[in-house]
Amino acid sequence: MSARYWALIIFIGGIWGTSFLFNAVLIRELGPITVAAGRVTIAALASWVLFFALRKPLPRDPMLYLKLTLLGIFSYAVPFTLFPISQAHIPSGLAAIINALLPVVTVLVSHLWPGGEKIRPHKAAGVAAGFAGAALLASPSLAAGNEHGELWAIALCFGAVMLYSITLNVARSFKAIEPTTIATIAISGSALVAVPVALLVEGMPHVERVETWGAWIAIGVFCTALAFQLMYRLLPVVGTTNFSSNTFVTPVVAVLLGVTLLGETILPVHLLGMAVVFVGLLLIDGRILRVGHKSTLGTGTATPR
Repeated sequence: MSARYWALIIFIGGIWGTSFLFNAVLIRELGPITVAAGRVTIAALASWVLFFALRKPLPRDPMLYLKLTLLGIFSYAVPFTLFPISQAHIPSGLAAIINALLPVVTVLVSHLWPGGEKIRPHKAAGVAAGFAGAALLASPSLAAGNEHGELWAIALCFGAVMLYSITLNVARSFKAIEPTTIATIAISGSALVAVPVALLVEGMPHVERVETWGAWIAIGVFCTALAFQLMYRLLPVVGTTNFSSNTFVTPVVAVLLGVTLLGETILPVHLLGMAVVFVGLLLIDGRILRVGHKSTLGTGTATPR
């Protein structure tokens, strides 16, 4: 794979790492449903600008709009709500580390999904390592008796990751649809549902801080519209395994931003859990095993011919 594609994958991972910082800023003034509704609304507007700038044709199948709306609700609206809720109880860096479990959970869901990719031995080892890392991440909350709701918040993050993994498998059924169309209609559909729910549950938002507006625009335009437009273009070219490498970047960026800008504290056990999750990702990817195998062959004794 070319350096250009690797650069884009790292770029997307960095963008998604900043989303946890923006969520932490937004929930200081807004409710979590309002955060998600504003995020997808801004992303939808940006996506439509790109859609018409590229002169893409509108689909004529009414059922496609319904299917993509449902995809958008469970890919964007619901997970984008769960993460802000959880970040009211846990540091943004920890939420990002849990999000790094996505490739691990996706492997397991794909194995159970009809027509999905079956687990091979190295991927099974990666799944086991990933869930061991998740147990380490949850261990401080379990030891503290969940006094402050951390375990509940971790469960919400994991629920969002589970939704992401399921919708990734569902999205495979739309591979014949142009990527700009998928992202634009799905995000717009989620906005049409999220906005009325946010108004009904949390009322009209009142934003007084400049940083709130800045975080809302940034998370909508860059972390959602731009990132997902790039994602749908990259996936067919680089594949899901290579693309999932962005999860190495996301938690690192989120932890650094949370500690330096928000004054958050990440415990050593959280970093250990992240390291174990990363080991799981390397095992799922399989390349570390291939490198080791080649190194063993390279140091072996040549067989006479």
